Parts: sequence; structure tokens; C-alpha cells
Amino acid sequence: MKEQNHPNVIKIRNAHVHNLKHIDVDIPLNKIVGIAGVSGSGKSSLALGVLYAEGSRRYLDALSTYTRRRMTQAPRAQVDEVLHIPAALALHQRPGVPGIRSTFGTGSELLNTLRLMFSRLANHCCPNGHYLEPTLDVAAGKELCCPVCGTHFLAPSAEELSFNSQGACQTCGGTGFVRKVDEASLVPDESLTIDEGAVLPWKTLMWSLMTDVCREMGVRTDVPFQELTKEEKEIVYHGPAEKKHIFYKAKNTNQSGELDFTYFNAVYTVENALSKVKDEKGMKRVERFLKEDVCPDCGGTRLSKRARLPKLCGITLADACKMSLSELVEWVNHVPDALPEEMRLMAENICESFQMVAKRLMDLGLGYLSLDRAASTLSTGERQRMQLARAVRNRTTGVLYVLDEPSIGLHPSNIVGLTDVMHDLIADGNSVILVDHDTQILSEAEYQTGLWRWDQKPGQTEEESLHRGRFLRLKQIRIPKLEHF
Repeated sequence: MKEQNHPNVIKIRNAHVHNLKHIDVDIPLNKIVGIAGVSGSGKSSLALGVLYAEGSRRYLDALSTYTRRRMTQAPRAQVDEVLHIPAALALHQRPGVPGIRSTFGTGSELLNTLRLMFSRLANHCCPNGHYLEPTLDVAAGKELCCPVCGTHFLAPSAEELSFNSQGACQTCGGTGFVRKVDEASLVPDESLTIDEGAVLPWKTLMWSLMTDVCREMGVRTDVPFQELTKEEKEIVYHGPAEKKHIFYKAKNTNQSGELDFTYFNAVYTVENALSKVKDEKGMKRVERFLKEDVCPDCGGTRLSKRARLPKLCGITLADACKMSLSELVEWVNHVPDALPEEMRLMAENICESFQMVAKRLMDLGLGYLSLDRAASTLSTGERQRMQLARAVRNRTTGVLYVLDEPSIGLHPSNIVGLTDVMHDLIADGNSVILVDHDTQILSEAEYQTGLWRWDQKPGQTEEESLHRGRFLRLKQIRIPKLEHF
């Protein structure tokens, strides 16, 4: 059988993206390759504008037409030829901001394992409030029988402990907060009369004839709002939805007529508009009248009452999510020993899965974060490191990972954790392209590609003409002098 020669480099010919001026370069596969250079030299253009752009585009092009039409199509890179490039994933310097339901626990996927621990290993509570000892019957899917009251019940599954699914608080929908009408915003200027537009929601969210309906409700609309009686103000804010017969005349036309119209108080006007919001534009019209408060039912935990009942080693799932990751790791270490002998093997397996994921995050300096921390409040550096840990955990192979300045926001003591992540990606059969300024990070690269302005003067050697040429095993790329550098 004829021996196959597998390509070992990505061949790039005549790349001309932004500051890259018609360069040729071979990028080794299955290695850590660092791209270094001063700001503006074209590092990100080579890594993201050529390698990632072509790797992701060609992967998407291989999918079916039906699948591709549901995805954002990647543009073709400005390059004559790119050969032997694998599917590419970019871990951007500034990852996108996650949605409202995302937390550090869901983003890192640690919460999945933690929910499984509380489902399988916890003391479960019967409908009458009695706690049972941990038992293997939960994992077997058997009914539990309360030894105190004799009630039979099923323990909640891991899915029923999820605030993104069946375990969500019904009041807040699993978000941890509720939107309430801010009554102070409804009448911002009490020196105005209702006829002059004092009640702002009636002016922006409701028909202008609501002023006429309000007058029929017994409220004076021709005096400053601040002079209205307490009873009149109560009608404006919370009056009943009564139907009134009014004579209405349009302001911009001479048309008029009689009609029956139901009264919408100021608070209900906002609530009604909020219930009909379908997009960001609609929300912007309403949000000026709203304020966010912690959910009164779940206390911000996002979990339903039932999901907050199971206790493991004396604490609930909500309590565990409030711990910092470093505290939680220490707590998980003691879980197996606190359980009956017959349950320890299962507990050790579940806890080991948790610790494997947590170790990467700890190595990357994220031990201070709690699992209930909203992902939208994480810094770009924190989100990028979370991406890195997830990339290693997925155990892909044959993928080109493009890391755009991963050292940003990383404490020097956590550089080792980052380098370990990169080496694990290589060990799984992947390739890593690294763009960074940190010399400690770049020193881990087996190959380094330097992008500098080339301005060789008479009598100078090529090495003397390079700016910042301080890296070992440097693969030099000759590029024309850049106008803006």
C-alpha cells in the first residue's frame, strides 16, 4: 500500500489583508506557533483575517446549503492561496457578552455537575417537610418513602434543579430579578397638567385620548399634577379599568365623535406595553418606566422553591452557587466522605468530574468567582479564560485554535495555567496560533513568526534591520515598508 504523506504546514501565498502587504508564509501544523511584532504590524490580520477567516469559511462551505443559510457566512480572505488549513476556532480578545440567563456556572458548565451532585447525593425533602438520608434509590429512579409520614415521592432530577429549565423560579422566570414599574418616572414633572402631558406613559405608550377618559374618571386634568388630591393621584396611578363614554376630538384634524373607551391607569399602561415587547426597539420605549428588583420569591437565586430544598452536607444548591470557586472546590473534596459507604464510589466519580473542570479554571486564576455570578458582569479577560478552559474540556482534534492576546487580564502567576491549556490542545492533535506581546507566553511557542517593518539600509545585515528581533527560533517574513506602522 502506498504510503500517504500528510501535510505538516499551512501554506499562505500573497496575503494582503490590512497591513499585510503580499506576504508568503508556511505555518506548521500540530504546533504552538507564536506571531509577534509591534502594534500595527499585521499580527491579528494574519491570525484572524487570514487563518481563522479561511479555516472557518471552508468549514462552513462544507456544510449543506440548508444548514449554511441559518449561519452568518464568513467572508473570503484577501489571499491568493491557502493550502492544508483545518477547521478553525477563534478565542477572541473580546468575547461576546452572554445573555441574561448565563452565569459563570452555566458558561463553565460546572453547574451541570453540581446539579447532578445535588440530585443524586443530597438529603431530599418529602412534600411534608421531612428530610431523608441519602440513598442509591435516587440514582435508580425509585420512589422514596418518608420514614416519618410515609409519603411516597420522587426526588428531583438534575433537570429539575436547573434555572434554565424545570427548576426556574416561576416569579422571575429564572432570571433572579423582576421588572417593576417605577412610579416616580410616570410623572417626572408635577408642575404640568395632565392636559399638558404630565402623565408620560399616556404620551408615549398610549392613545392621547386617555386624558379624556381620565377626566371622565373624576380627575381634574387642567390643574398642575402636584395640586391634585390624593384620591385623584390614586386614580391616575392605579384607577380601575372602567369603560367611559367620551367625546373625542383629534388634535391634528377637525374630526370628532363619541365613543366608549376603557380606562388604562398609568401603571397598567406600562405593564401592558411591557407584555407586548417583542424586540430591543420595543424594550427601549418601555424600560425608562421600569426598575429592576431582586426577585422576592427566590431571593435572586433563580431557583424554584422545590429546587432549593435538597441539602448536601448541610447546604442547598443556592448556597453552593454563592461560594467562590476556590471555596467550592474545597467543599466538594469533603462530599464523598460525608456520605454512606455504598454511595461513595458514585460520589467520587461525580466529584472527580467537577474537580477536573474546576482545576483548569483555578489554574487560569478564576478561583474568586462564584457560580451564580451573572456572565454579563464578567470582564473580557474572564470570559476569554472561561472560553479557554471549555476548549480544552471539549477534547477536539484536528482543529486550528487562534488565540488573540490571551494574556490580557491574566495575572503573571496564572501564565503557567494558560501555557498548560495550550499544550493540552496540542496533545489532543490540534494546532495553536498565538498572538501576544507577552514574552513569557511567546517563549512557549515551538515556532515564532515575526512581523516587523523591513527597512534595510546600505551596509546593514538583515538581522540589524529588524525591529525588536529578540526571539529565538524566529521565522522571518520579509514584507515591504509599511506607510502607517
